[in-house]
Amino acid sequence: MAANGHIPNGTAEVPIDVSSVPSIVGINFGNSYASIAVLTKEGLAECIANEDGERQIACAIAFHGEEMYIGNQAKHQLVKNSQNTITGFRNLLGKKFSDLPQATLSVSAPVIQHPSIPDIPAYKVKVLQASPSPLPITATNTPLASQVATPRSEPIEVERILTVSEVATIFLGSLLQSAEDFLGKKIVGAVISVPSWFDDAQRDAVTKAAEEAGIKVLQLLDDSGAVTVCTSEGAEDISADRTQLIVDLGASSLELSLLSVREGLAYSLATLTDSSVGGDEIDSKLIKFFAKEFTKKTKTPLTVAPATDPLDKRAEAKLRLAVEHTKRTLSASPGAATCSVESLKDGLDYTGSINRLRFDMEVRAIYNQVYAKVKELVASAGLDLHEVDEIVYLGGSACLPGLDETLVDGFADSIITPFKAGTVVGGGVGDPTTILARGCALQAYLLVSIANEATDIREAFIKGSASADVSATSRTIGLLVPQDGADGDLGGAWIPIVAKETPLPCRRTITVEVAVGSGSKVGFEVWEAKEGVKIDHVKPPKVEDDDEDEEEEEEELEEVKEKTISKEAFLASLSLTPSDVSQSKTKVQVRVVLAADGSLDISLREFGKDGLGEAVSANVAAP
Repeated sequence: MAANGHIPNGTAEVPIDVSSVPSIVGINFGNSYASIAVLTKEGLAECIANEDGERQIACAIAFHGEEMYIGNQAKHQLVKNSQNTITGFRNLLGKKFSDLPQATLSVSAPVIQHPSIPDIPAYKVKVLQASPSPLPITATNTPLASQVATPRSEPIEVERILTVSEVATIFLGSLLQSAEDFLGKKIVGAVISVPSWFDDAQRDAVTKAAEEAGIKVLQLLDDSGAVTVCTSEGAEDISADRTQLIVDLGASSLELSLLSVREGLAYSLATLTDSSVGGDEIDSKLIKFFAKEFTKKTKTPLTVAPATDPLDKRAEAKLRLAVEHTKRTLSASPGAATCSVESLKDGLDYTGSINRLRFDMEVRAIYNQVYAKVKELVASAGLDLHEVDEIVYLGGSACLPGLDETLVDGFADSIITPFKAGTVVGGGVGDPTTILARGCALQAYLLVSIANEATDIREAFIKGSASADVSATSRTIGLLVPQDGADGDLGGAWIPIVAKETPLPCRRTITVEVAVGSGSKVGFEVWEAKEGVKIDHVKPPKVEDDDEDEEEEEEELEEVKEKTISKEAFLASLSLTPSDVSQSKTKVQVRVVLAADGSLDISLREFGKDGLGEAVSANVAAP
């Protein structure tokens, strides 16, 4: 989702009639892993497995002899066949060869400039293919060839040049085939996730590769948009109006997004990308730990991350594959996790273990880097960490409990995370490895459900996550019920209606029960209010010490944060004389409409026995 853009989406609160929905899927097309989600008979979005039983499918293609491998089988070819194994191709889509950093270390087939297409990145791999017949078929030799059986020619090794787009098409085609095999019918459309930083050329390249693979692209949905759709679906334990932090710890980079989610609309407050932090760095820490243990046990030197010796390079490739299982075990269990590799170096096998405490110590610096970047992001949006209501994690490396423990330490106790909600694994709402695909599947259903809507509505829905210039409220708008002797700076009871950072235009309606005073009138003031965080430094609770002779040490002050709200600008006042009063109370409906230019219409009506009464309204011009 581009900055200052919003995402039209639904919350899927209405039960989905899957029987009436065409065969549609959601695809999370990552740079390291991909996943596919479909709608179940119960109306839920669920990730499916491919023919190899993989729900997290490695974005890798390998050529070995006459065979082509896709997914995790291809990734295992990195050990002995790295020059013919292609990984990390998604991020190269739509880029020119001259734009690529040439110093990047590649563990797979190197990226080259296409020999016949200027400035186009490509891969050169070696494959085996059948050699041509030694005797050309002509009028002279055809009768002889028909009479004498010739043995099958041995395949010969040839070089094959594949563009990045061709590689992506092959891979996406395999995902389409897996989905059709699972559902037993043809897929008619898909929503595919893309990073928010993808430009138009990269988005067009993804669409082209998908369409050449036979996929009808319903929408390219930004990762943050897919998160919003998925986390809003069936969200009962969290407010519809919330500030959401998305932490995407990918293999090669950290991507952070801060969103204001308002009644199903997501508005981008700030984004940050840091290529110096990623899951590969965590893997490298683990690899170094186990390599050191291997050397200690076997007295065989092993230098990795980076490795220069060919034997060390092969050992590092084996360790890098093995530690993925180690990380998954550490994510799911508080105990120790093992790492086993056959013939790691010089024919020596290795089996080591690491517990979560030791692991967290090894990668603590990376956790702290992520936390520092989170603070930087939130500060750039002019907010405090205590104003964030929810943290959502993306990527396999974000499943680590130690990362969550490091981050939540700086937020309010009320912060909601997948770990606190218990939905971080097993396909739950907050599962970082499946959330994008599931969000795309739900979005695909929403797109199909509005197929009969007007063209302009469909276009706004589909293109709403692009770089539309959308404004948002800068302060919270609410009602103030004046009360004599009220505590605090507001001077009355505060009822928020439109939260700050709500995309415009918007409409909000609330119903409240109010007391009717002796004046027999009901009235409100409409204000813009400024929300913030008050920071106090207080002494911690005193702990009694039996040893009275010990000198008292100077206690450090604790930082205590408290959310605050104060009146900023008076907008209007409304009042009416109620006609249906019961026990000195009546119900009223307040409706607020904010136009795209910031102008405000507000109306007040009483809920009586005969329904809504006559409206009392006010208009406030745009500032």
